[in-house]
Amino acid sequence: MKPILALFLTLAALAIPLAWGETEVLQGTSKGDLESNLSIFNLFETRPEPVQRFYAAAYGILAADPRAAFLEMTEDPEIQRLCGELCLTHLGGPMLGAVTADGVRVWLRTLKPAAVEVRVTTGDGERVFGPVHSTPDSDLTAVVTVTGLKPATRYPYRVLVDGQPITMPDHAAIVTAPDPAETGTMRIAFGSCFHRWGIGNAAQAQLIRSRNPVAMLLLGDIAAQDRNNHLGLHRADYLMRDLQPPWQGLAAAIPLFAIWDDHDYFDNDLAGIPEGFAEEDRQGVRQVFQQAWNNPAYGFGDTRGGLFLRTRLGPCDIIMLDTRYFRENVDGSFLGEEQMQWVEAQLLDCQGPFIILSSGTMWSDYVSNGKDSWGRWDPEGRERLFSFIEANRIGGVLLIAGDRHGARGFRIPRPSGFSFYEFEPASLGGRKGPPVTDPEWTTQLFGFALTYAFGEFTFDTTLDDPEVTFRLIRDDATELYTLTLKHSELTPPAR
Repeated sequence: MKPILALFLTLAALAIPLAWGETEVLQGTSKGDLESNLSIFNLFETRPEPVQRFYAAAYGILAADPRAAFLEMTEDPEIQRLCGELCLTHLGGPMLGAVTADGVRVWLRTLKPAAVEVRVTTGDGERVFGPVHSTPDSDLTAVVTVTGLKPATRYPYRVLVDGQPITMPDHAAIVTAPDPAETGTMRIAFGSCFHRWGIGNAAQAQLIRSRNPVAMLLLGDIAAQDRNNHLGLHRADYLMRDLQPPWQGLAAAIPLFAIWDDHDYFDNDLAGIPEGFAEEDRQGVRQVFQQAWNNPAYGFGDTRGGLFLRTRLGPCDIIMLDTRYFRENVDGSFLGEEQMQWVEAQLLDCQGPFIILSSGTMWSDYVSNGKDSWGRWDPEGRERLFSFIEANRIGGVLLIAGDRHGARGFRIPRPSGFSFYEFEPASLGGRKGPPVTDPEWTTQLFGFALTYAFGEFTFDTTLDDPEVTFRLIRDDATELYTLTLKHSELTPPAR
């Protein structure tokens, strides 16, 4: 790095305001500059000055080239000096993901190409998994698969890079999912719109961990903010995520499943290949996202792309849809026909009493005239899915969504007399959005804005008629809204 640029970035890091006001909204690449990133970095707690200098220097390298990757950054002499000063052992992680009843995957981003091992403490001693090598092609990430564990069991673990243990949170542990064949209770946390603001909220992160969910579903607008096709800035935002201690503590203990929405795709309300961009840009953004997360699958897994996925956690099948990648920006193209056929097949194949069906953006249309929702772009596709679920009497479906800042819930009545239930805790970042309530929204369950809150499902399959309880929980542990639904209430009637 040139000395003048390094000096400028260091001064910028030391001169930033410490926090944005609660209603401050930063959107667009022009406002997502170093100063605003560092302001958000210090929103809840002022980070150590050497860490800020490191991030300022890293941002300068990643921002200078739209195709800048992490290896280019870590080969810079100033970055290497700052890594030594901070005793950094890695750039990001460990992040747990893809949890099952017998294992999990562990994601890590290294400082250079390296061999990554995971060592898990079991009743029979320490078991070693890996090594998996991080490479320039993987953007210095390695994902180690851990298998052969017992269901619903806690295992301490540690991670080694080139044979040396890395620093990681003391509470880091792997907790496997319940056996799908067993009855019991299980929690899943979920929400969207962390953006950059909510990632540093230690109270919220600690509260989520304390409630011991088997996993957390993240429904988009997480970390990367309106970077369009500037892949270096996407990476700069993910680096800021991974330097936040609250995020480190959450990701090392709670398995995460992530889908994107508009802000971590390209920019506000954009989908498909936006005007002025190319297929190469869409593929680049997808690759950066894929290498920044730890999902069990990413779309079709071939040249067709996408990020949708399906998994099973205890009594619950989880289907997370991609409402950005395949949209052709014309009516009737929200998922694309191939993804629509895929989700129909998955719905028929689900075996658990409950199904979480997630959409990056809203299922219902009561706010801001639908805008970027299913009702604006593809009401026929939404009706196709709803009718398919009813015609096949697929029970236990819970709709979740994000995108629209604030937390809201709706009952969606159907002509048959059946109702779907939609939960939108798009409140992980405490943002203000459109009005949260209106007397005309007669089927609304709740509405909150300017509140840091997450959603949670608690499943109880010990009952003859299994139940699920939804809670909207503020970061001070206040339960803002609670609703319990029986499986029978979530099962469409016979026609």
